[in-house]
Amino acid sequence: MSDWILWFGLAGVLVVFEMLTGTFYLLMLAIGLSAAGVAALLNMGQALQLIAAAVIGVSAIYVLRRSKLGRSKEEDPARDPNVNLDIGQALMIDVWCGNVGETRAARAMYRGAMWDVELAQNALALPGLFVIQEVRGNRLIVTNNKLNNNSQKGGA
Repeated sequence: MSDWILWFGLAGVLVVFEMLTGTFYLLMLAIGLSAAGVAALLNMGQALQLIAAAVIGVSAIYVLRRSKLGRSKEEDPARDPNVNLDIGQALMIDVWCGNVGETRAARAMYRGAMWDVELAQNALALPGLFVIQEVRGNRLIVTNNKLNNNSQKGGA
């Protein structure tokens, strides 16, 4: 069996595995194996084929990591609505406790139970509708509802 058939066959297998896993890293390695296949077609020795596979594969992975596709979004799970379905839900607060300049807190009924609620930074401690911004343990961090904010400022 010719070397180039082996290299392109292995590249094809990696492409299939990449489609099953959904990562681009196996695709980058498949590009490296394809480069080795091209080196084999040009009748280069096995050492040069291996070097071509390694250099092109590692370079492709490096370029992928530096691109937008390779960067993972490090999002705090406490603020991620895909992890916690409470994020973005509305909540009615009637009374806030605490002095100005201190952390403002309240107790509110949410999902059939009483929860400790804390006001997020730059939010107004007024009675009304609030939106859950973050969940820290058993404490809900809330911010003003945009519609509620506009009506209190004299808007629509």
